[in-house]
Parts: sequence; structure tokens; C-alpha cells
Amino acid sequence: MRRLGELEAEIMDRLWAWRRPTTVREIVDDINEHRPVAYTTVMTVASILYNKGWLLRAKEGRAWVYSPVRSREEYTAALMEDALGTSEDRSAALTHFVEQMGPEEVSALRKALRTAGRRTKA
Repeated sequence: MRRLGELEAEIMDRLWAWRRPTTVREIVDDINEHRPVAYTTVMTVASILYNKGWLLRAKEGRAWVYSPVRSREEYTAALMEDALGTSEDRSAALTHFVEQMGPEEVSALRKALRTAGRRTKA
């Protein structure tokens, strides 16, 4: 999976944070609070994200409203999976990754492994 481009990530960040269907106008207005970006540029990138399967869209009046297909966490997990895939030794890469984790992350990982183990046994 390819990492999102800069504007793609800005759009997805807003949709993930807002957790509601959003128009291009709302996204443009929010981005323009930090830097200038043209409405047509955001509209084009939102259409690209839709065509790539990252966004759903529905007509609301005359405007399209967009919603993310996957959560931010699913996107992050896919990036992690891709990163592991670049290693010739996935176990060693995982070990190095876990060694860099903090106690709270290790605890969350243990919990996730227990949950995954229960699903496997069921």
C-alpha cells in the first residue's frame, strides 16, 4: 500500500477527526486556516481518493459529501504490514519494533495478542 500524499493525508486527517460526512468546501475552509489551497485542488484530490477506494461519497443537495472507508488505525496497520514486508526477517524486524515500544504500547500489544489468540481458538 502506498503512503498517502501530503494533501491526501490532510484530507483524510480531517475526515478521520471529524467522523462525519464532509463536503469539499468544509475541508478547503479548514485547510485555508493554515495555508492557501484552491477548492478545485481539494475537489480533485478528494475524487482521486474516492477512485482509489479510500472515500465513499454521496450526493447531498448539489454537493458531494465524503466519508472515509477505512479508519486511521486500519491505515496505520496497513503501513506497518507493508514495512514488515520489506524485511527479509519479519521476526527480527518485529523484535526491534517491540523493543522501541513504551510500556503502555507493550501492554496494548499484549491485550491485542490475547484477543487475537481467543479468536483463533474459537
